[in-house]
Order: sequence, then C-alpha cells, then structure tokens
Amino acid sequence: MVLPFDILEYHQRLQKTKKRMADQGIDVLLITDPANMNYLSGYDAWSFYVHQMLVIIIDEPQPLWIGRYQDANGARVTTWIYDENVIAYPDYFVHSDVYHPMDFIADILLQIGQGKRKIGVEMDHYYFTAKALERLKRGLPNATFQDATLLVNRVRIVKSDQEIEYMKRAAQIADLAMTKGVESIYPGVRECDTASEIYYHMVRGTPDFGGEYPAIVPLLPTGDHTSIPHLTWSDRPFVKGNAVIIELAGCYKRYHVPLARTVSIGEPNEKMKQVAPVVLEGIQNVLDFAKPGVTCGELEEVWRKSIKKHGFEKEARLGYSVGLNYPPDWGEHTASIRKGDPTVLEPNMTFHLIPALWFDTDGIEISETFKVTESGSERFTTYPQELIIRDHMDLSGQIS
Repeated sequence: MVLPFDILEYHQRLQKTKKRMADQGIDVLLITDPANMNYLSGYDAWSFYVHQMLVIIIDEPQPLWIGRYQDANGARVTTWIYDENVIAYPDYFVHSDVYHPMDFIADILLQIGQGKRKIGVEMDHYYFTAKALERLKRGLPNATFQDATLLVNRVRIVKSDQEIEYMKRAAQIADLAMTKGVESIYPGVRECDTASEIYYHMVRGTPDFGGEYPAIVPLLPTGDHTSIPHLTWSDRPFVKGNAVIIELAGCYKRYHVPLARTVSIGEPNEKMKQVAPVVLEGIQNVLDFAKPGVTCGELEEVWRKSIKKHGFEKEARLGYSVGLNYPPDWGEHTASIRKGDPTVLEPNMTFHLIPALWFDTDGIEISETFKVTESGSERFTTYPQELIIRDHMDLSGQIS
C-alpha cells in the first residue's frame, strides 16, 4: 500500500513529537486517539471501537502498534512501522469482564524495560477510559503517569503542504456535496432524502478522486429546530417558508473541510433578512484580519465588535482548528477562536470559522474553513457565501 505521505514526513512528525515529550519530561507516550495514531504512523481502519495504541518511546526509532489480533494486518499494510513492531493481543481481551487490553499492553511495556519510566497518556479523549488508566496503573506500579492529552494534537496544528493539498481536495468534495444537497431541497422532499444526497456526493467525490466518511454526519436542523445546532435529520418533509441549516464536511485521506450554509425555502422571514448581512459582514471582517502573528482571541474580538454594532452577541466560540480526524469530531481540540485564546496564527494553520447565531426559535449558520497564508487567509471552498433562497416554485412544488 502507498502511504499518504512520504516516510520523511512521518519521521519529521515523530521527531517533533519526541521534542515535546522531552520538554514535558515524558519517556514513553501512549497514543490512543485514532487521529494521532494515523498522524504518526499512517494507521487507518475502523477499529477504534476496541482498545488500540501507538507507543512512542523517546529513545527508540520505531513506534509500536498494539491492537487486536484481527487488526494487526491492517497495521502492517497501512503504516510505515516494521512488522516486528506490530503486536497483537488475542481476541479474548475484546469486550471482556475479566481481561482487559491494557493488562496486555502493561505486560509488553514491562517486558521491554519500560516499567519504571515516565509515561504520558491521552487522558481526556473519546477512546481512552477511566478503566483503561486504572488497569495500566495496576500493571505498571513503578511507572509515573502524567497527562499528555494534546501533545500530538499541538504538533498537528501547523499543516504540511501535502496536508493542505488533501484539504483542498476535501474542499472540492464539500462544495459538490453542498451544491447537490441544496438542489434537493424543496417542499415535500423529506429531510432524509437530502441527507442521502449529501452523503452520496461526500463519498463519491469527484471524477478525479473519491471521498471518505466524515467524522461528523451531516447536520440538518429545519424550521424552528434551526435554533438547535447539532440536530441531524428526520423523515419529515420540508415546508415552504421554513429555513434549513446544512453543515457538512468533505473528507479526503481523513482530512476535513467543513462547510455550513442556511437555506430559506421561499422568501426568508424578516429576522433572517436582518441577521444574514450581519453574519456575512462579520465573516469577511474576520477573514480580512486573519494573518500570521494575530491571536485567536483577537480574531474573536473582531467578530464580537462587528456584530455588536448591529445589536447582536454570541456566547459560543467562533471556530476551531480543524484537519485530520475520526468520529465523533473533526475538530483538533487545540486552538479555538474565542475570547482570550492566546494561540498565535502561523502559516498553514487551518480553522473552521463558524460564526453562527442561534435564537429561541431559529438560527443561521454560514461557515468557512480557511488556512492562514504567509500574509493573510484563504478560503478552501468556493461555494457562494450567502443566505440561499430556494424560490420560483412551479405548481408541483418544485423549484425551477
């Protein structure tokens, strides 16, 4: 199998990770976040529903992959790791009340002389449990454990040029999926029909390259549910006069470019007409201000001042670092565009800017994913940045 990146890039990522390990006094880093496993090794499979791990030892040149026996061949095929560094545990460790994969992993670490070292663990993410930490500590009583949750995530925040190229492909898929999704919306069509149209084009991709499953399903709140940002879809038909929010992402080689738009089925109500220009003005002000040297907190301040002069406020964050990921989230969990975030923008950082406004019974979302350039910022997608109005309906209820 051809790796998605040159092996030199994987080595560079590993060295940057080890530099952070040394700075934090970590000898052994246990990585269980599937995105971080992918980033450092290339490993890519739907196996994260069982315990698996990439072990980085600061004075060893190769990582260890430790996971389920039936997934070991996947590790051999999708990573740059030597076959002898792929270690599999038997299936009786899977979903057992008696055996736990962390017992197996602790035993391996003892066997290779790592039982008395300082061990960093990703303590706060979706795929590492309290029981997993408990069993590791029990199996490695002489080790010192410390939190290393975002160590690799912070290495990932500045993208390589190849990563940017993959995000550009993801952006083309996002544009296509949004186009087809919007075109499918008219009165009488079910929400699930539009969701299926979006999914089809997210996976099918373009004639030149296909897409992948995104880390988050398409979000599709409709009508008075547009005030509830994280609803998906139902089998209810669309109704003339309602608004629909579409939030999706193109995904290529696990790299995501999210995109959100709001659609009015027929003439938008007065509130929507009032709010849309405010959001669009704020987006442009933020994108114009974004450049190397600016902090995420300063970007949020630009937005806050932009909408405040129109009488609006936003409680939630404005955006977040985005890129490589697996379900259930495409965000990188590091930098957020919100008040006080000190992260300084650098070229090839990438963010999902989602300055949505939600009210009691409705809301509006228009988002952009952008990269920081040498002198400013650049959108990934080309989809029109506007409130979309689906009108000119013929007698059948379809939009001409």
